[in-house]
Amino acid sequence: MSGAHARLEGVPEVFPVFPLTGAVLFPGGRLPLNIFEPRYLAMVDDAMAAGRLFGMIQPLPDAPRTEHGPAIHRVGCLGRITAFSETEDGRYLITLTGLMRFEVVEEAEMRRGYRRVQGDVSAFRDDVAALSGNPVDDAAPVTRAMLVEALGHYFEATGIDANWDAIEEISDEALIVTLCMACPFSPAEKQVLLEAKNEAERAEALLAILEINARRG
Repeated sequence: MSGAHARLEGVPEVFPVFPLTGAVLFPGGRLPLNIFEPRYLAMVDDAMAAGRLFGMIQPLPDAPRTEHGPAIHRVGCLGRITAFSETEDGRYLITLTGLMRFEVVEEAEMRRGYRRVQGDVSAFRDDVAALSGNPVDDAAPVTRAMLVEALGHYFEATGIDANWDAIEEISDEALIVTLCMACPFSPAEKQVLLEAKNEAERAEALLAILEINARRG
């Protein structure tokens, strides 16, 4: 993993994970979290003292439980705590910013009730480069115009009010990440989007999911 570490300085080989259905973090995305369970309060405490890093990953439905708890998907996303506040009743309100996807090699020994994994980021080195702001290529199979048109049909079919002015102002990459995280897709659909090989494949998968959900109404 040395090559991957060179692209993301300070990434440990073993790190905490927060298994949560439907809460999928993407590189470049920002995920607000309300932390209140004692084990995850402990996880955030430990993360704040050691690089502010932990991973988000979805439980794997219909799979046998493991010694650590529900089975988890193979791919998650490592994030860094970029905002933190504590409420009067002891909860933590944090924002986790996505850095890079990882593949679970194996689960490590639990610590203070929360789960940890040995994560391999070597297959996802391009996640960092993808955050540089390069626009979607108009020659690519999926263009921004195609996504925006499909998004309009999806919003109309599902009754979602859209802030089109905000949508027009954000970059192509931010648009894709925002839609992947914010749209109420199923956990399985979000996992497909997360595991897309690259941004072009993610845009194609996003377009297909928008069109399918628009037809469902």
